[in-house]
Amino acid sequence: MLDVFLFATLNGLVTGLLLFMLASGLTLIFSMMGVLNFAHASFYMLGAYFAYSISSYLGFWIGLLLAPVIVGILGALVERYGLRHVHRHGHVAELVFTFGLAFLIEELVQFFWGRDTKNYQQPDILDFPLFTLFGQEFSAYRGFMIFISVLIFIGLYYLLTRSRIGIIIQAAITHPHTVASLGHNVPLIFMGVFGVGSALAGVAGVIAGPVLTTFPGMAVVLGSIVFVIVVIGGLGSLAGAFIASLLIGLLQSYAIASDLGMQDLLALLGVSFERSHPLNDLWTLTLPQIAPILPFLLLVLVLIFRPTGLLGKREE
Repeated sequence: MLDVFLFATLNGLVTGLLLFMLASGLTLIFSMMGVLNFAHASFYMLGAYFAYSISSYLGFWIGLLLAPVIVGILGALVERYGLRHVHRHGHVAELVFTFGLAFLIEELVQFFWGRDTKNYQQPDILDFPLFTLFGQEFSAYRGFMIFISVLIFIGLYYLLTRSRIGIIIQAAITHPHTVASLGHNVPLIFMGVFGVGSALAGVAGVIAGPVLTTFPGMAVVLGSIVFVIVVIGGLGSLAGAFIASLLIGLLQSYAIASDLGMQDLLALLGVSFERSHPLNDLWTLTLPQIAPILPFLLLVLVLIFRPTGLLGKREE
């Protein structure tokens, strides 16, 4: 039982930190620009595909360096030549634009790379067990994923809260005219923020591609979960996104690893159904079966009891 709990915790941390890598870019873009980017998971997919192509010729590590840069440049161009012109028409126009962009990117990926799953592999240097406990191995690549995720959180938190660049960026969203009068190029700042946010999604794609497989639907798989994380953590809160990512990762991992059924949970609540009852099918469900919907149930609870999110600021 202890080994199941331990490895469920480790796998939950890996999943949660991977989700944070993806959510961090979306949180950065929203907190700095007020844009909820529906195409964010598509940049994550582009990161995986670019890394796959680059690694086929130059190796995994070159792909890890170049793919996020390419995705970041594409994100900056999207902001400069698309989103910037849509911004003046309000949030609805932004949502429609990014929603359409997500479909466009998916079609382009299928056009250039095809519809099949790509054989994108982790580097050979990390293809060994980091440690072994209770007869089970924890791979070095998963440890590498944890390291990169924590590094991104520390770097972003320092950049936004302790550096001069972070102060300028945060001032640009609340007092753009003042920042502009001080000699800073506010449109360039916004373009850079969107580019960096897209590059962070690209990093998540590069890291996740070998583990979660690289295929045209990978953006759809994690796209909705990312928005759940951002809302649960609190819109624009980096620390909130970090906590929410870990919560969802651990929640799903524990549910998948458990052998509990709804019959056991309902019995604890003193609830039972007759065989003829319409809800009797609930009796046969197990936690592993409902694991995919647990993040959305958590979202409902958070919206009921704390609508601003875990670390979101309440509007005055």
